[in-house]
Amino acid sequence: MTSVLEFPPDFTFGVATSAYQVEGGIENDWSDWERAGKCKEADARCGNSVEHWERFFDDVPLIQQLGATAYRLSIEWARVEPKRGTWDDAAWSGYRARLEALVKAGIRPVVTLLHFTHPKWFHVETPWHEPASLVAWSRFADKCAELVSGLNVAVTTLNEPNVLLLGGYLAGAMPPGVSDGRKAFAAMANLVRAHVIARQALLDRCGPMEIGIAQNMLLFAPTRRWHPLDQALSRLAEGNYNHAILETLSTGVLKLQMPGFTAGKEKIDGAAKSTEFTGLNYYTRAHLRFVTQAPFVQFEFLDHHARGLTDIGWEWYPEGFGQILRQLKRYDRPVWITENGLDDRTGSRRPQYLYEHWRELLLARADGVDVRSYLHWSLMDNFEWLEAWGPKFGLYRVDRTTMERQWTAACEYYRTVATTRRLTPPPPAEQKSAA
Repeated sequence: MTSVLEFPPDFTFGVATSAYQVEGGIENDWSDWERAGKCKEADARCGNSVEHWERFFDDVPLIQQLGATAYRLSIEWARVEPKRGTWDDAAWSGYRARLEALVKAGIRPVVTLLHFTHPKWFHVETPWHEPASLVAWSRFADKCAELVSGLNVAVTTLNEPNVLLLGGYLAGAMPPGVSDGRKAFAAMANLVRAHVIARQALLDRCGPMEIGIAQNMLLFAPTRRWHPLDQALSRLAEGNYNHAILETLSTGVLKLQMPGFTAGKEKIDGAAKSTEFTGLNYYTRAHLRFVTQAPFVQFEFLDHHARGLTDIGWEWYPEGFGQILRQLKRYDRPVWITENGLDDRTGSRRPQYLYEHWRELLLARADGVDVRSYLHWSLMDNFEWLEAWGPKFGLYRVDRTTMERQWTAACEYYRTVATTRRLTPPPPAEQKSAA
């Protein structure tokens, strides 16, 4: 009998990145956002990032050395269509060559079509809250289907659409920088339609394949367990942030109820049962507190278990990973962990983090959750959006002066588990080299 702390032979270990965060040399809505001084460090720039576009073929062996057999990467829309209606054929060819190199190396590409970033023209000419967005997206989706045709790939059409909507259409904290509940609901409906459009384009061009989205989910808890309004906020956050889009992709009906922000209900043609898997991005638990001033909710990351917050200030809470996984059973789809990781700037904590989260994953599998893959965020250190260059999420540390990729204790531990399929605790921290 297989031990509960052993991974089955067909379980997939992989790693993840996104184009803008690692490739370098990209001009898009986020590069404009940086120039406007809207990151936490006003002079932060992604710039040449970690030069993954230039160094891609040298980076492929780094994935192999981890014992990983899948790599989640994204297609940068701004690279392939810098001007509306004008394709960059060299960029498309470059992505095709990279996908083929992965396949040749025994690494399955998991291709994300939209990972937050857009061409500069998109929000000006075809924003998500307008019907024109779907015309522009349809052309892009058709080209992406052509790109992956004939290759053994899986696709996540959208990365964290709930984060894009909350940050870009309600909080105004990321592109397009809108704070409008009506536009937010319209954009959400169109993003669901965009998934349906892309999925159909892929199926038409490539035949049956595995297609889903990557959904960010947090475990929500009331800051004051006894307080009815804190409890209500937690329930609203779970229903609207975690599950509204997943429910839509299951039932075909989009329902939002976010008092003070946005609300609505709409049937989306083709959305029902429109995924082959559920992608989960899990990082932390958030405590919610009702406050008397708008927006009436305060997010808090508390350290109830005295593990120490991660370096970005989030709670280290692997138990929440297991709880979220069990919630996903309701969708009756295989679950892929499309992101999981922590900001660990000394490199001393990541192996233990991996152990504790992998343990929760295996316990959830033992409870009947069909978890088939784990894609670690991230392969290497990268540009972390509004946080810029401070956070270190990579298994590989990157020296941004030389661009050297540095093997770490987390790489060693990851390889050990991925190749043996047995989950054993990592060596004590004092025996590990700092990343």
